Amino acid sequence: MFRIGIDDTDSPAGMCTTYLAAVLIRRLHRAGVRVIEARLVRLNPNVPEKTRGNAAICLVAEGSLHTAFHLACRAVEELAEMSHEGTHPGVAACGQVPPPDFYLRAVRGFCTVDEAISLLGEWGALFKGYKAGRGLIGATAAICSHFDDFTYELLLYRRRARFGTPREVDRQSLFAADAVTYPHTWDTVDRENGIVVCVPHTPDPVLLGIRGERPGWLALARESVVSERPACEQLFVTNQGTDAHIVPGEIGRLEEGHSYLVGGAVHSRAVTIRGGHVCLPLTDGKMMLPCMAYEPTRGFRDVVRALLPGDKVRAAGSYKRGSLNLEKIEVVSAPPLLLSRPPLCERCGKRMTSAGTGKGYKCRRCGGRKGAPGVVAVPRAVSPGWYEVPPSARRHLARPLCRGVREDFLRACTSDVQPQDPPGNDHGSGLHA
Repeated sequence: MFRIGIDDTDSPAGMCTTYLAAVLIRRLHRAGVRVIEARLVRLNPNVPEKTRGNAAICLVAEGSLHTAFHLACRAVEELAEMSHEGTHPGVAACGQVPPPDFYLRAVRGFCTVDEAISLLGEWGALFKGYKAGRGLIGATAAICSHFDDFTYELLLYRRRARFGTPREVDRQSLFAADAVTYPHTWDTVDRENGIVVCVPHTPDPVLLGIRGERPGWLALARESVVSERPACEQLFVTNQGTDAHIVPGEIGRLEEGHSYLVGGAVHSRAVTIRGGHVCLPLTDGKMMLPCMAYEPTRGFRDVVRALLPGDKVRAAGSYKRGSLNLEKIEVVSAPPLLLSRPPLCERCGKRMTSAGTGKGYKCRRCGGRKGAPGVVAVPRAVSPGWYEVPPSARRHLARPLCRGVREDFLRACTSDVQPQDPPGNDHGSGLHA
């Protein structure tokens, strides 16, 4: 048994590495090489050189490794977008499975071509890089991949004659498929915003993709879909929807281009800036971290706007250019807003008025007096719990809340901070307990 890794064959103008994998699987079958499993391996979504989803593929197969490697290279040479300046494919095949360290670094951080070549040489792999060979990073990560958690995606591909033309997929059939299979499938549509999510708009061979927890649920959703006739379909095991890119982090100790779950307290109310983007400052009591909810996250921004100074949260997202780009957020605590109001008269039940500075309150009707104001707890627009961006704004790797939350890094990330009281923390007309 062996693994083949391939990456960086597409470009913004077309192609898709998963399509190349689907074509290659059928060629390998005709050559007597049996593919046991096809993996779709998403890597760090913050890599500047990525095309769209930063995905590599890994084929687990048995048969002749040399035949498979030769056919993989031929497929890349035939189908990859070699003319595009940003496309630098890589192919690797190995009869052993190296440790997952390289994969974990590639999905959570950054690796170099030299590091990939060194590892491939150490493990006696066959490999070939094209042009700058940057695809060897993803190809190496793919053959090293180990999924502690995994999901599936069923991808349908277009006939060649249809490449670049408008896709014919019945919108209502996708909503019907989602109604039947959610939450066992997800990101087919964005119901809240009325958006189809699973059909791409780029000029690549993909017709649509259905994501879910088990192949049976994908097959059930597929039965409801009405579309143009696909050329072929391919099921992939994938790390999509797993939060594999996110690690626990601390404010003031975050690295550019990495993704974190960070605990903190709201320092001041969120501010809406130009373009409809929302900025929420978090603090650990010493340092500040701007958290961004961008306009495409739509209603998620209202959750961020509803947070008040002192609320404790855990925020997940990618750290870029000094801010955390939010993918989901947990409201750990959001106490009621306490407002001071003139007290009620105990004799006639009417609201009292001020009797003057330092003189308490008096009732205009009966003349009764009282010294202290009343306190009213106003319910909040947000309550403790998890909130996520809508499917139309979700990253491939982000774990949807319908799958639950990863307990391992929740335990490692604490939001039990004691922030300093920020200046002007009065919420307008009352005090926040």
